[in-house]
Parts: sequence; structure tokens; C-alpha cells
Amino acid sequence: MRRLRQLAAHTPAGRERYVDLLRALAIVMVVLGHWSVAAIGEDPTGRPTARSALPDLPWAYPLTWVAQVMPVFFLVGGYANAASLTARRAAGGDAVSWLLDRGARLLRPTTALLLVIAASSAVASLAGVEATLVRTVAWFATIPLWFLAAYLVVVPLTPAMYALHRRFGLLVPLALAALVAAGDLGRALGPAELALPNYLFGWLAVHQLGFAWRDARAEPPGRPDAPARPDAPPRRGVRSHRLPLSRRAGGTALLGGLAATVLLTVGPYPVAMLNVPGERLDNAAPPSLALLTLTTAQLGLILLLRDPAERWLRRSRPWQAVIAVNAVVLTVFLWHLTAAILLVGALDAAGELPTPPVGSAAWLAWRVPWVLMLAVVLAALVAVFGPVEARTGPTGRARDRRRADGGGTPAQGPGPTGRPHDTGRPHDTGQPAGPGWRGTARAAVTAAGFAAVVYALVVNAETPKSAPEPLGVPASALAAYLAGAGALRLLRSGWGSRG
Repeated sequence: MRRLRQLAAHTPAGRERYVDLLRALAIVMVVLGHWSVAAIGEDPTGRPTARSALPDLPWAYPLTWVAQVMPVFFLVGGYANAASLTARRAAGGDAVSWLLDRGARLLRPTTALLLVIAASSAVASLAGVEATLVRTVAWFATIPLWFLAAYLVVVPLTPAMYALHRRFGLLVPLALAALVAAGDLGRALGPAELALPNYLFGWLAVHQLGFAWRDARAEPPGRPDAPARPDAPPRRGVRSHRLPLSRRAGGTALLGGLAATVLLTVGPYPVAMLNVPGERLDNAAPPSLALLTLTTAQLGLILLLRDPAERWLRRSRPWQAVIAVNAVVLTVFLWHLTAAILLVGALDAAGELPTPPVGSAAWLAWRVPWVLMLAVVLAALVAVFGPVEARTGPTGRARDRRRADGGGTPAQGPGPTGRPHDTGRPHDTGQPAGPGWRGTARAAVTAAGFAAVVYALVVNAETPKSAPEPLGVPASALAAYLAGAGALRLLRSGWGSRG
């Protein structure tokens, strides 16, 4: 609590606290949503099974417009990445060192999850548990990693996409939305694989809106001669295509986005914005045009609520709570389904696992104690694994000291995992390698490291949950992940940066 009070008291006056609140709320809503729609049953052998209850709850489909908050996370990520990249460059750092720091904050807690799953699976396999059952449990536990795979594709593209944003502004997300619409048309007329590029185009479009929000905050209109903040990048290119932040603009985006989403879902798109097994199309995987119009409405609502939310966050206790959640926000996201697995296993072992029919009064009543018990289990997991994300080694402690002393510039945005953001300095353990073959090699290894990690997460997601995998995760995927994450860790420690 003392450290939280220090961080809250020394928060720079110009920080966009609302961004941190949105990230925390988005992840909490994802967790509560997954828990609330879980339908627990038993297979013919008496083993517990789990599935989504949404196919049996068509009345809940419109509620998914509120529950689908992954666009908010990418929007906030765009804001954060634009702010920290700009600050890093202003301090003399380069894009590769920035990317290594960003990757570390995402991969540390992810590595902890994968190693625990692999080790637990190996023990279970050695104890005689069927490899297919081991994989099924691991498959459920690693469902959150599909989102991380998408985000780890978007983050390395930030330097190039931010340059496009500085040149063309809102024309970039509009062009990406057009590509998403083309992908939707392709999967409507042909094989579903024609829409696979939408995983990239759709999330990039939302990420670009985060850039636009950050720059509109950093550069007030009517001041083309000077930046509002010390780290604001120089203006160039088409500056008329900027994101308006007024309440009128927010209302227009909210109403326009909702109207467009209604028209699209009355037409060829399903109403549900979350995955519903059996639906003719999934609005979120990959992102569809309907999801982008809903994102526009969400952005409008965000703009409308921004001023009262910022006033509320000026109070110490709400802001301390936001800091606390953001310090472990990725840990909460990664482990929330593991918490469900552990609770189901414990209740089943005790013979107390309720399996009421989905939609019945008993099932609805069970939602409250179910979520409360899951929260307790998740809190225990966060207590164990949260420190991996919140504070890791001497570098993390040094960064904490800088933050407590008021380190960081007012313009910096929050980090991708929600902890108080970068100081804008190059990372502690290594400086940019500079031009020439050494810098080129460093950039190439960084790209290869990210590619290996994304490959591993995609392979795991695509491997059937009934596949015989004694490690829970495919061995090839685990090897690729550890190789990629290890290479990035070596680079961040300074390997390859010195002669």
C-alpha cells in the first residue's frame, strides 16, 4: 500500500489516467465475461467438461456488444505504444530497444504460464494421465494466448505504422477498414481462409485509432507552430485528418457507430460480437467490419466519459486501485481460465460440482457464487505469479524507484501490460547498437524472436484440444517459444549491442 501511495502521489500531472482505467476495465470485463458464460457439464465418462453457454442464450447476444472489449485493449495499446515510442526516440533511444522492452513486459508473465503448464502436464503424463486429457486441460488454460499472438504481431509494426499515421492520419485506419470489408466479402463468397488477413488489418485499424487519440491529446488543434508537450513529434504530412476529441465528436461516433452496427447485424453479420459455436460468421476471429463499427461506437463512448472519469481519477484511492490492477493486469488475463480449471477440479473431487442446465434458474443463480469463488482462486494465482509481471529483478526495482521519484514525462502513455509507463530512457542494460551490420543483425534477431513467439502461440491455438500432447503444449511450439523469448531476453540484456 505504501508503494501504491507513493506512485499515486508522484504521478505526472499530464498523465492520461483514463487510459490506465480503460485497460483495467477491459481486462476485468473479459475475465468476468468468460466466467459468466461458462457452462460446466460432464461427458459420458463422468469427467467435467466446459463450453460457452452463448449458443443456448440467444437473448444475450446484444449484451456481447458491451462485453466485447478487446478493441478497447488495442485502442489503449495504440495510445501507449505511440506515447512510449515517441518518448524513447526523444531520449535518444531506437525502435529496437523500445521493442525489446515492450516485448519483455508481455513475455515474462506469458513464459511463466507456459512453463507451469508444461511442467504440470509432464508430471501428469508421467503419473499415467492420458495425453489427450492433458492436452484438453492445457488447451483450455492457454485460450487467452490467441489474443496475445495478435498483439505480438501488431506491436513490432508500431514504428512503421506510426510513421504512416504521422503522414496520413485517419486515412490509414479507413484504408485498413476497407481491407477488412474485402476480407469479409471473400469469406462470404469463398473459403473462410480468405478472411485470415483480417486478423492483421482489423487489429491494426483499432491500434491506429489509439495513435490518433494520443496525438490529438499531445497536439491541441489550432497550434500548428508548436507542440503542446515536450515529446510531441514534429508535424508533417496530412494533419487535417486528425481525431476530434470534443463531446460532439464523441456523440457522433457513438450514434454513428451504433447505427452502422445495427444495419450490418440486421444484414449479413451475426448479432453476437463474441464467438458463438455454430454461427455462420465470427465477428471477432478474425475481426469483421461489424466489429470495427462497434469499435467506433465504443470510441465515441470513451470520449464522452473521459472528462468525468479523469476528474474521478484525480482522487487518490481510485487511482491507487487502477495502479494496483494495472501492475498485474496481464497476469490476471493469462491465469483466469486456469483458475476455472482448478476450481472445477476441486469441486469435482469433492463431489460438489453443480451442473444445472444452461439458462435455468439454478444456472443463473449459480453465476454469483461461481464468480466469487473464481475470484478467490485467481487472487491466489495472482499473488504467486503477479510479481513476475509487477517487479522482475534489479531493472524492475530501479524503474520503480524512478517512478516513485516522479520519473517520466507528462506525455508518456501507459505500458502494454498496464504498469506505470516508460521513463522515456533507453533500457538500463543496453544502448542502441547504432547503424551498420551490428544494428542490422540486432534488428533481424529481434524480428526473428517475435516471429518465433507468434508462431508458437499460433501453433498451440491451432492444435486440436484432443491431440495427444504429453506436455500439454505441442513440443515444437514450446521449443519455438522458448527460443524466441530467449533470444529477445539476450538482446535486452545487451548481448550483440557491444563490440
